[in-house]
Amino acid sequence: MCTSLTLGKPTYLSKDRGPLLGQGILASSGPLWAHQRKVIAPQLYPERVKGMLKLMVDSTTSMVKSWESIIESEGGIAEIRVDKYMQSLAADVISRACFGSNYSRGQEIFLKFESLVQLMSKGLVGVPGSRYLPTKNNREIWKLDKEISSMILQVVQERSQSSSHHKDLLQMVLEGAKTCGGYNGVGLNISGDKYIVDNCKNIYFAGHETSAVTSSWALMLLAVHTEWQDRVRAEILRVCKDGCPDSDMLRSMKTLTMVIQETLRLYPPAGFVFREALDDIKFRDIVIPKGMGIQVPIPILQQNPEVWGPDAHEFNPERFANGILAACKFPHAYMPFGAGPRACAGQHFAMTELKVMLSLVLSKFSFSLSQKYQHCPVLRVNLIPEKGIILHVKRI
Repeated sequence: MCTSLTLGKPTYLSKDRGPLLGQGILASSGPLWAHQRKVIAPQLYPERVKGMLKLMVDSTTSMVKSWESIIESEGGIAEIRVDKYMQSLAADVISRACFGSNYSRGQEIFLKFESLVQLMSKGLVGVPGSRYLPTKNNREIWKLDKEISSMILQVVQERSQSSSHHKDLLQMVLEGAKTCGGYNGVGLNISGDKYIVDNCKNIYFAGHETSAVTSSWALMLLAVHTEWQDRVRAEILRVCKDGCPDSDMLRSMKTLTMVIQETLRLYPPAGFVFREALDDIKFRDIVIPKGMGIQVPIPILQQNPEVWGPDAHEFNPERFANGILAACKFPHAYMPFGAGPRACAGQHFAMTELKVMLSLVLSKFSFSLSQKYQHCPVLRVNLIPEKGIILHVKRI
């Protein structure tokens, strides 16, 4: 509810998580964040996301065909670690959305970025000075950071030399970089190159991680709760008769939407909402001094029985039958994409992508839990299945 620019992201995010987030939209504050939001958010509005639907379908169809080949070679049913495939699929989608025709280069960048995410999850976040220590982990982080920055700028150089300018996310970031010297008369203190690199990293991180991990958790939950798997599949086959969903069909998939919302409630990708008072703030009757950090633990909030009822820890998509407002006592207790002015700019992109991925996969395959599956949700940079999600997959 607080719209003041004096409440922003903690300064340690752009420092300790510098190689990952830098001063991009996820970690910046004040006028720089306002400028980035103004440039990036309109590109992710529903009408723009409609234009990305085909690339989401094409990427998912390619993965579906690879699963069909695996299942055929295994004699009709296969054991698949679905989280790895979902990660690659989400990376393919965001590479196409961000880099357009140059998406193969985007995928190369993503592979290095994924290694960077894994290394950063082992770091000592919040320990003063730890990022400067020449440890083996830090040296690998510094090396990858340079390589990723160099690769992004190489793609930018190729784009600037070409006569065609694709209307993709990269082009939007490039246009935003032209005005990063000032915004509403305020200097933003960031070079054009850093603006481009940091925001490309942020789009990659936010644009693939949410969808990859949420779709994986959703398939696990549906493999356990087969009655919901059957309900979702029946809806998909009824709504999407020719097998290729469009935006109107996705809007009609109410049961699938409820399952995604419940998955995001039980396994929100981010563990916390972080804020810092950048100046002394009086918020209603609460005085928050400058430098004070605020953390909202999302999984705890979203599974609080006082807010969600006695079945708060159970998988029950029916609670969302009448929308988020009716699902719990206080609507603000549901924040898988954050809340307020800094709510995730790409949440519509993520929800559309999740519906496409899950509808195409569930229309072709049925899922059950493998005995090899070990339930191990761990909060690293995001809430991930540390031991993977291994399912028996059967072609329908």
